[in-house]
Formats: sequence, structure tokens, C-alpha cells
Amino acid sequence: MTSPHRRSRATEAFYGRRKGKALKVPQAAALSGLLPVLKLDLSKPAPEPFASLWPKPVSAVRLEIGFGGGEHLLHRAGLAPDTGFIGVEPFVNSMAKMLGGLESAALDNIRVYDDDATQVLDWLPDACIDHIDLLYPDPWPKKKHWKRRFVSRVNLDRFARVLKPGGRFCFASDIDTYVNWTLAHIGDHPEFEWTARKADDWREPWQGWPGTRYEAKAIREGRTPCYLEFLRS
Repeated sequence: MTSPHRRSRATEAFYGRRKGKALKVPQAAALSGLLPVLKLDLSKPAPEPFASLWPKPVSAVRLEIGFGGGEHLLHRAGLAPDTGFIGVEPFVNSMAKMLGGLESAALDNIRVYDDDATQVLDWLPDACIDHIDLLYPDPWPKKKHWKRRFVSRVNLDRFARVLKPGGRFCFASDIDTYVNWTLAHIGDHPEFEWTARKADDWREPWQGWPGTRYEAKAIREGRTPCYLEFLRS
């Protein structure tokens, strides 16, 4: 069954520029060769059963919003070949880099989308996702831009609809104001619970964490990463 909420809300611009410097030849080739094959077609209803989106049966589905260079997405997909992954990244250079890595790794459990993640969230069927990752998203540090932060009541409502009961939402950031912002929004949402019970639960990354270039940059510049995990009730 398709969701009655699909495309019922206007999408917002949660990202900045779409393209950087000229692509290297292998990345350009991966982008032109793989993106048309792996990109979600939102003009058609989501498949039933949803797991048939991937060529081999999958036992779980994981969504990563804003995967950057794809280090985390590729690492997780390699560790869990029986999980279907959806990666969303509007920045062309980052998508090309990830697809180049995907081609080298020969993984077949990743599908992608190269535009606004809210479009994917509104397309997905109810309760089809086991895990959502939002890792080092753009913090929009100026107060006048805070409304562009991806964590918001409307997007948490979207998460709550597509996550299965007991599903997880993992958030990482090195920006204190965004961490506090996220905790405040979660605290106001009736369908999410912060799982932390001790300080190490937000100071230490999750099991199997490969690290990312954003995390490495934050540590080099003296900022402390924070790792938050929330349970969909």
C-alpha cells in the first residue's frame, strides 16, 4: 500500500550548492554509468514488497541522508550484504565519488537519490525502514538559517512514518548548537526516545563506525563529535 502522506507536503531546501570542481574522468564515468541504473524512480509507486527494490533478498533496509563522499555508506553496505541501503546526496561531486567507490567494491545492495531527501521520505511506504543515518549534516550555523536544518518537527514526523516500530535514527555532529537543537526536537516528539543512559553513549561512535572525513576535520580543528541514537516507539 502506498502512503496517503506521499507528496502531501512541500519540500524544503536543506542543502547548499549542488556542484563543485570538475569531476575526474573515472568519477564522471561512474556517475553517467551508474546513476541512471541505481537512482530511485519517484515517478512510480514504491515496489511491493519494498525489499524487491534490490536484486537480491534483503532482511533490513537502511537510509543514509547526505552521505558525503560515501565512506560510511560503502563501509556499512560491505559489512551487511543482506541489508538494502538507500543513500541520498544532492552534491554531484560527492555522488560521483561514492559511485566510483561502489563500482570498485562491486556492491549490489545500494540504491541512490541525488536530490532532496524529503522527496524520498514522502515516497517511501509506511514502516519500511529499519535505520536512518543523518551524519554530520550541514549545521547552518547562522541563526537566521536554522530553519534549514534537516532535523525539524516535520522531518521527524516523516522519519516516524517510514521507520518500523523499534527502528533507529542515528545522528552525528560536532556542532554543539545542532546537537542541542536535535535533542530539543526529539524531546518534543512523542514517537522518539533517546537511548543514552551514560555519557559514553553519546561520546563514543557506534559499533563498526569507520569514521568520516568530516569527523576527522572536526577533531583536527578541536571540535568534539557527538553521536546520538533514538528509538522509534
